[in-house]
Amino acid sequence: MSDLTERQKLILALVVREYTRTAAPVGSRYLVEQYHLDMSSATVRNEMSVLTEQGYLRQPHTSAGRVPTEEGYRYFVGRVLQETVLPETLRQTIRHQFYQTRHDVEQWMRLAASVLASQSRAASVVTAPHPETLRFKHLELISTRGRQVLMVLVLFGGEVRQRLLTLSEPVSQAQLSAASNRLTAFLLEKDLDAIQAARSQLQGLELDIIDFVIEDTKQAQSSISGEIYLDGLTNVLSEPEFSSSEDARRALRLLEEPSTLQDLLTRAVLRPNPDTVVGGAPGAAANSVQVLIGGEGTWDELRNFAVVLSPYGLPGQATGTLGVLGPMRLPYGRTISTMRFLSNLLSDLVHETLLEDIS
Repeated sequence: MSDLTERQKLILALVVREYTRTAAPVGSRYLVEQYHLDMSSATVRNEMSVLTEQGYLRQPHTSAGRVPTEEGYRYFVGRVLQETVLPETLRQTIRHQFYQTRHDVEQWMRLAASVLASQSRAASVVTAPHPETLRFKHLELISTRGRQVLMVLVLFGGEVRQRLLTLSEPVSQAQLSAASNRLTAFLLEKDLDAIQAARSQLQGLELDIIDFVIEDTKQAQSSISGEIYLDGLTNVLSEPEFSSSEDARRALRLLEEPSTLQDLLTRAVLRPNPDTVVGGAPGAAANSVQVLIGGEGTWDELRNFAVVLSPYGLPGQATGTLGVLGPMRLPYGRTISTMRFLSNLLSDLVHETLLEDIS
């Protein structure tokens, strides 16, 4: 990545700012007049030509102004960007909204997704906090019909798993309740390894049930995140970059395809590339924000998008992810500052509320 002069950095920043605002190519004369620059439009035009030769800007048409390239956005985010500070009144409002629903994790997630979508004018992706080591809390067995039984497994940290079982023979509700009570007392606070070790001490119905408990706990443990909450998809679809039906369908597929989202969260948040992390240390639970522009050569589905990601919570105990997806001309400063604020706020809530249950 070539280093730029202070004047070139200024011009690149102004082009990014104006293109983010208007989605239209930016001309040299417009920059001089709009920002009262202490240089001629010819000087600005020459610097724009240099930035174009170096791959930071491009000219869609011969007579048009310039627009940032992927490399231009990356340089801007990594070397030039000055984050916006959220107004104190806005921070107080958001804080108040969260603390009104401080014991309702689902409300936290919906509120976080709404705040991110509105502040970034893009689509938001928020995952619920997920304990990294799951432990057994409670079991319910409910007779439904014949040999069919509904199993409700509750794990510390709020994870609830339900499944319909088919037993080898009909069992009364009284027998099911007695078995679930004994298993709850026997397995309370045990992690997956301890539950598997306890299997050898059981027999009959309880042995059958614990196999289902082990299977469900393994599935919950293998997931890197809790439930995913989305908001603001209409923000993305209303942008001019995605006005064509194919781009709109790509945006929809990306946000509605769980495997793509899980892959993105796994590879970008759990194993981040240090070159794309803005502030904070890679892997930190709060303040570490990662920006992916144009898919970074890894995700072809993201070639027209920018993605901003940040973990929150307490590493090793319970963590979740905040994400924003939008066009490459995303308002990065406001988006990153909003994400940092929410990451800290949610980390505090996880510490104060969820870990009372987890520990």
